[in-house]
Amino acid sequence: MGRLIYSGIMSLDGYIEDAFGDFQWSAPDEEVHGFVNELERSVGTYLYGRRMYEVMVFWENLDASAEPAVMRNFAELWRAADKVVYSTTLEQASSVRTRIERTFEVEAIRRMKDEADRDISVGGSNLAAAAIRAGLVDEWHLFLTPVVVGGGKRFLPEDVRLGLELVDERRFESGVVHLHYRTAR
Repeated sequence: MGRLIYSGIMSLDGYIEDAFGDFQWSAPDEEVHGFVNELERSVGTYLYGRRMYEVMVFWENLDASAEPAVMRNFAELWRAADKVVYSTTLEQASSVRTRIERTFEVEAIRRMKDEADRDISVGGSNLAAAAIRAGLVDEWHLFLTPVVVGGGKRFLPEDVRLGLELVDERRFESGVVHLHYRTAR
């Protein structure tokens, strides 16, 4: 059985992008990126909303020869995983191992988790909010970045209350803090 994991980089005040849609402040340094790569090794399937997929498809065509090892490693992990994109407007995928679904169905995700031999990652705050509200998220990896952006797109939905158990934490030289939680059952 696979776990559904919600992972992301956010500002100290809880945003994944600022009020102007900018998220350049969240670019991980080599130390954080390497740590993320290790976490991603267990992921066999990525679930994305359209906007997050359009950001992540960058990894499909990355010229690995010109990039640092941490970026090459992540590109390899991303390309090897299956991707499911939930969109009512996207006509076709821009990456291999990718299928488009028109609706996010809770029971389909439960079956996917039950049948999975690897973990599943949900990406994009809107799609993750649907998974969180449905009680599907098993684990959380939050990367708190030492910046306050004052508003924008929130990492977590505002209308949900959950108990979480701290599993681990790690502090990086850049001031980024990783918090690993498990949903309390």
